[in-house]
Amino acid sequence: MTKTEEQKQYQKLVDKKAPKSKLLYDCFKAFWVGGTICLIGEIVSTILKDGLNLEKTAAANWTCIIMVFLGATLTGIGIYDKIGKYGGAGSLVPITGFANGVTSPAMEFKTEGFVLGLAAKMFTIAGPVIVYGTLASVVYGLIYWTTTLF
Repeated sequence: MTKTEEQKQYQKLVDKKAPKSKLLYDCFKAFWVGGTICLIGEIVSTILKDGLNLEKTAAANWTCIIMVFLGATLTGIGIYDKIGKYGGAGSLVPITGFANGVTSPAMEFKTEGFVLGLAAKMFTIAGPVIVYGTLASVVYGLIYWTTTLF
């Protein structure tokens, strides 16, 4: 039996054993899970703007902080993983998905200690995003600062 024949035979076995995709149903679950997370964010924002009389930008900042805190907390107690397993990409797109991306590796490696486990692994997924954002803002700030000197 040649390698190509073995690969074809293996692919037939994989196709036979693999669960069939329910794409439309999965898209619906992702849509309503992501929509529900965003709805919660809108409710928090409305409460901050109307209930606490915060400015629009202050309410937006506090909404981000609260949603990241909720995402990290729900990840820490094991609930966000269940939401992610059910809702798929719908749980990854909102800002709570970013919080989950930072918190999950940290929780996984906490047994290795605070520095080498928790602190070092916290940025394995979100680290490149944070580094790029930080460097881009520093470069932008330097350009802005130098252009305002003249």
